[in-house]
Amino acid sequence: MISLSSYAFVSMILFSIGVIGVIARKNIFVIYMSIELMLNGITLFLVTFARYHFNLDAQVMTVLVIAIAAAEAAIFLSVIILLFRSKKSLDTDIFTTLTQGEKS
Repeated sequence: MISLSSYAFVSMILFSIGVIGVIARKNIFVIYMSIELMLNGITLFLVTFARYHFNLDAQVMTVLVIAIAAAEAAIFLSVIILLFRSKKSLDTDIFTTLTQGEKS
């Protein structure tokens, strides 16, 4: 039988990999995937402790988080497509200005 600490360890590893991905990468899509990895680590941690305490409240909240993450994924991916169409790149160094037009 797998113990509580094993699940907690896996969720901490997932979250840590996500944090490293957000800090180290410059591609917007990779940063987004790292944020999703962090979210999955948190939900695994939440479900683990809900199971340990025999409480279904956290599991219901996790299902809601997964549903919201699916909607958020559709919006974020459409924003990524718009950014790519406007700049022809997904490198974060390009997106430094908040102006409407591009100055050449």
